[in-house]
Amino acid sequence: MSGAGVYLYPWDAAGDPGCAERIAGLGVDRVLLAAAYHTVRALTPAHPNHKVVTADHSAVYYQPDRARWSGREVQPAVATWAPGSFHHGARALRDAGLKVYAWTVLTHNQRLGTIHPEISVVNAFGDRYPWALCAANPQVREYAATLAAEVAELPEVDGLELESCGWYGFEHLHAHDKTGASALPPQARELLSLCFCTSCEAEYSHAGIAPKWLRHQVQAALEPVFAGSTDAFDEATAATLEAELAAVHTVREAAADGFRAEVISAVREARADFPILLHTHPDRRRLGANPGADPSKLFAQSVGPVLQCWGSIDEGTTVVSGVAQQAPEGVPVVASLLAVANMGGRVDSLADDAVRLRDAGATELRFYHAGLATGADLRAIRSATTAWNATK
Repeated sequence: MSGAGVYLYPWDAAGDPGCAERIAGLGVDRVLLAAAYHTVRALTPAHPNHKVVTADHSAVYYQPDRARWSGREVQPAVATWAPGSFHHGARALRDAGLKVYAWTVLTHNQRLGTIHPEISVVNAFGDRYPWALCAANPQVREYAATLAAEVAELPEVDGLELESCGWYGFEHLHAHDKTGASALPPQARELLSLCFCTSCEAEYSHAGIAPKWLRHQVQAALEPVFAGSTDAFDEATAATLEAELAAVHTVREAAADGFRAEVISAVREARADFPILLHTHPDRRRLGANPGADPSKLFAQSVGPVLQCWGSIDEGTTVVSGVAQQAPEGVPVVASLLAVANMGGRVDSLADDAVRLRDAGATELRFYHAGLATGADLRAIRSATTAWNATK
């Protein structure tokens, strides 16, 4: 069946002469290699020369075309800790017979949000989120479209896999997080992710929503949460909020659709028939690395969804099945599994989970993350690819 792939950072492959052969031995036929990534500290258990890499700010791992970026205020930074590593790693992997898809992160960028605070998300209290670039901001849209098109034109890549292509919000999972985000009710996390930057407030006003009124509504809904109320979002309050914010979500969904459309159009202009995959979820209000999108709109653009199935496998198969039923022939539906035990991956059931996702309608499979994986994790991935490729 094939279509199975693993995620890698470029520093996992660059400088390790055994990496390509090791990955090919997993039974996968492609690698999702990070071309542009956010700040991270990562283990590299299998690398012969280092075991921990600290990427201290968001950066690109290829050599950008400075003429393309000339005159643009918002530009990517080149990774000084691993310069050119994408090119070296991609070539070695392709020489081993593997396809290389460029894994590209867009609106999750701590460095750009810090240098250019005016392009980052602003919550209802006026707090900026430097890790989250605003998908409604024209400069962010231009940056993301330019970046995606440039990566698509790299000679070492066979396809593009886009992460955080849409709204990124409160939950950033970055550095030493002290917000206790997971303890907040889902409604509170969503409200904390609503943006009130200049661009978003203009969009609200255009839709007939008074930004000051909206700020007050959001603040009033969140204050009981911060005060410790256990019933801050009871059923009646949630229903009232949902009715009041319906128009807001319509505005945000339209902005996300426009953001994706600009990025996809830029890639298509660069390489017309280039495979494009998008980390997403069918719930259009989802935020973060896998922001929500209407599957039918993605399929209309021949874009394949990558669906993260890291939680309950029952939930994962339900999501995959619902999306797969809408998929036209020839457009992939990709399921992603967490394959690192010390990150909570279900490595003991990885093979069974892969088969269940295949039977639910997934046409491709991803394992996160071969560079972070121990030897035992890699053996579990090998067993899972064997099961995935087996005849039904």
